[in-house]
Amino acid sequence: MPDRSKTRREFLKPAGPSGERCADITEVPVGGSTVRVATRAMACEFSVIMNPGSHEHVSTVGEILEMIHEIESWLSVYKPHSKISQTNRMAATEPVRLQPSLYHLLKTARQLHQQTNGAFDIAAGAQITLWRQCRAEQRIPTAEELDAVLTRSGSQHLELDDEANTVTFDTDGLQLDPGAIGKGFALDEAAAWMSKMKAAPKAYLLHGGHSSLVARGEHNGQSGWPVGIGNPLFTNKRLGTVLLRNQAMSTSGSNIQFFRHQGHRYGHILDPRTAKPVDGMLSVTVLADSAATADALSTAFFVLGVENARAVCDNLSNVGAILIPFPESGKRVTPTIIGVPFDQVFWDKKQVTV
Repeated sequence: MPDRSKTRREFLKPAGPSGERCADITEVPVGGSTVRVATRAMACEFSVIMNPGSHEHVSTVGEILEMIHEIESWLSVYKPHSKISQTNRMAATEPVRLQPSLYHLLKTARQLHQQTNGAFDIAAGAQITLWRQCRAEQRIPTAEELDAVLTRSGSQHLELDDEANTVTFDTDGLQLDPGAIGKGFALDEAAAWMSKMKAAPKAYLLHGGHSSLVARGEHNGQSGWPVGIGNPLFTNKRLGTVLLRNQAMSTSGSNIQFFRHQGHRYGHILDPRTAKPVDGMLSVTVLADSAATADALSTAFFVLGVENARAVCDNLSNVGAILIPFPESGKRVTPTIIGVPFDQVFWDKKQVTV
């Protein structure tokens, strides 16, 4: 059965005073006093963390967080009347008109599907449903079941009409599932609202489930917000700290969400090209301008592995990644860092070989 005692939020933790960095600057950035406002949505906690003296912003921030519940009402595949659920029921037979922000999300998702060679796929909901059913039945899918869901998967089956803001499926049984991009999308929307409201703070750290974050402005006398990267092997330890500067960040990993069947371990991240779980990495952290992009790419890079992820990352603008494969021996991990400046990353050298 699945181990649900922890989730991927354990990878990203508030930064504390320990650890060493891989650049020549000696001091590791640390968090200071903050003001925090939170709500629960999308089965996790969303919160805005602000600098001291931001109490006058609390009411506005609370209103913005409430808007995330509205986004959940569009995106939840578990709500039969959500726009995503309606689209999954209707789009194979007729065009479905979407609100502009949701249409933009589908366009972004389809583009990311193309850029990652199919390793990220918002239209792989049939695969997720199959594996969820099989876990409940304490079995794994048959080869025939996997072949069947692959015919009902793939963003290449989305027909998008920019003039009408509509989506149509060109195959039956396709299911959209925004689980690997939805929290990031909600954070981007919240950050956009914050930028337009006069009573909103200019500096903050916004997170959804602690695995997806958006940082704006400065904190504790530093040029950004320090975010700890948890050790995927020992979740009570922190491998290091990233100083997040007006960026979004997301981490994916399968070491704490998995299930076992007949002695074999199956992670929760699927390769949408095969409909099978992948387990070649410990964790992947992505920095990008958009939280939705970071969310989707952290999943895609986990699927692709180090070298294929590097090839994709090198062709994208303003995207960086920290990939942590399983160590060859011992307890020390060796991250691969792509496109992240050295002055943003601080490592605990007792745990990390840089």
